[in-house]
Formats: sequence, structure tokens, C-alpha cells
Amino acid sequence: MPIDESRIFLPVRIAVLTVSDTRGLAEDRSGDTLVARLTEAGHVLADRRIEKDDVETIVARLHAWIGDPEVDCIITTGGTGVTGRDVTPEAIEQVAEKMIPGFGELFRMLSYQTIGTSTVQSRACACVSKGTYIFALPGSTGAVKDGWDGILRDQLDSRHRPCNFVELMPRLLER
Repeated sequence: MPIDESRIFLPVRIAVLTVSDTRGLAEDRSGDTLVARLTEAGHVLADRRIEKDDVETIVARLHAWIGDPEVDCIITTGGTGVTGRDVTPEAIEQVAEKMIPGFGELFRMLSYQTIGTSTVQSRACACVSKGTYIFALPGSTGAVKDGWDGILRDQLDSRHRPCNFVELMPRLLER
């Protein structure tokens, strides 16, 4: 998609949440991949955490970041599958004001090109809550690459045409 170089790039302050019962920062390759990509793109890492696969814990972390004026966007990795411990979408539903269904649909379309029909096991999703974007990606490095490279890199770039999420930020709290 086209980047309009005549427009000013506006860095987005992004918090990264890895949802995992088994990983710490030393083993968090998907989080590392996401942080590297967003900072290489010129965005600001506002915060980074790892939380257990627990709805209440994830909701508490999301609420903390949603309420933080230094966080414009939250990207999660992990917990989007179909097993009993995968609860990230349920946590996101508890904080969501508006769902962005096209994000998950487009993610699965892109992921299909990489992993075929296994993409149906992903419950990648997105929403807006109190003016903060939240995007949930699966926990593999491949999924993070698909989601960032195929969707978020452009949609979080204020120069992307014909439209992008950044230009809508000032209007997210309109009533």
C-alpha cells in the first residue's frame, strides 16, 4: 500500500503484552520480534509485560494501559488459540467498546498464505477501548510477522494512504 512521503510520520506509543504461562522475557521471541519491528518503524515502546493466561490478570493489565495517557495502542501476542488456557480474546471482549472485526479476518487471510488451513485455529482480534487501540496476535513469531508486516506496519503509519488508524486517533473519543 502506498506511503505518502509528503505527510509527516507520527510515532505511536505502543505497549506490548505477551500472554504466556511458560515464557519469561528471556524466552519471549514473539515479543522480541514485535518490539524490534515497531521500533524499527519509528514507533515508541511505551511498556512491555508478560502476563499469565488468566482473564482477570489480562483485563487488569489492559485497563492499566488503557488508562495511561502515554499508551496509544496495545498489541498482545499469545493466548488467541482454542485451548482451555487461551483466553486473550475473552479478556479483550471485557474491555472493548468497539470491535474491529476486519483485523482478525484480514489476519487469517494473510496467515492462510503462510500456514494454510491451520489459520482457522487463530482468534486474532482487535478493538478500541476509551481511545486506545488493542490488537491481539497469536504467540508465534510467524504470526507476529504476518500481523505486523501485513497489517499493522501500514495501519499504524500516519502516512499510509488512502487511510490509517493513526489519523482516526483524535476522533476515537467522539460522541
